Amino acid sequence: MSGHFRAFSFVDQVTSIQDGSRVEGRYVIPGDLRAFPPCLAAEAVGQLAAWAAMKSSDFVRRPVAGLAGRVDLLGEARPGKVLELAADIESLDEEAISYRGTATSEGASVIALQDCVGPMIPVADLDDPDTLRDRLALLCAQGVPAGGFPGLPPLPFHRVGGEPGLSVRAAFAVPSSAPFFADHFPRRPVFPGSLLMQVCLQLSAELVAEIPPPARGQWRLQSVINMKLREFIPPAKELHLEARLKQRTADALTLTLDARAGDEVVGGARLLAEIDAVK
Repeated sequence: MSGHFRAFSFVDQVTSIQDGSRVEGRYVIPGDLRAFPPCLAAEAVGQLAAWAAMKSSDFVRRPVAGLAGRVDLLGEARPGKVLELAADIESLDEEAISYRGTATSEGASVIALQDCVGPMIPVADLDDPDTLRDRLALLCAQGVPAGGFPGLPPLPFHRVGGEPGLSVRAAFAVPSSAPFFADHFPRRPVFPGSLLMQVCLQLSAELVAEIPPPARGQWRLQSVINMKLREFIPPAKELHLEARLKQRTADALTLTLDARAGDEVVGGARLLAEIDAVK
């Protein structure tokens, strides 16, 4: 069975779409998954905004990941539950889309995106425009059956250095093949920016675990700030990652994240961690 619209698609239904302003939808997280990481909730919001942008351009152009000004990690998205998605389009033209959005589950916030900008490129470079047009018509009508996503493959990194409590360096090999490439994208496989964010979050969690918190609580990763993707990352790309402690206060940490391919920076971000008080 083709992985298109199954292996990395996180919108089951578009419930409202207003050209150039707002789009709402939903996604049922498959119940047989072990977990649904926050990066996929962010991906779902981005995909919802992309459907609105493609419709507005009559499937001539579509956005790809570029800049996420702020991604707040607010709650848990649990397998078997429904994600309610919304994206507000702040600007849209042939060059770029700017939007903000949210994902909630059972009335609780899961993720919030602000100041996101995606460059617009020709749809036909990545996928078949008519296939996408038909898919949106289905999403806007009865929607599609839940349960297509098989889960993520392992995305391990290999720690290669750093200073305990100050930095972590790691090597990460983008898979040469994986189910999600059939969906992202059929005509040009690209490693999703949301998965790079997930790997960076895991790396950051290792560093944060080495930093003793105050006695009254523990560190919790809270926000990704100014995450930039500078180029497409193809299958089998070798990346070098670094998470570094930039600042510490009594109740917060600021980390910097960098992803490089050789000497070239392909992505970066800041990450905020705050105290999660023990109750």
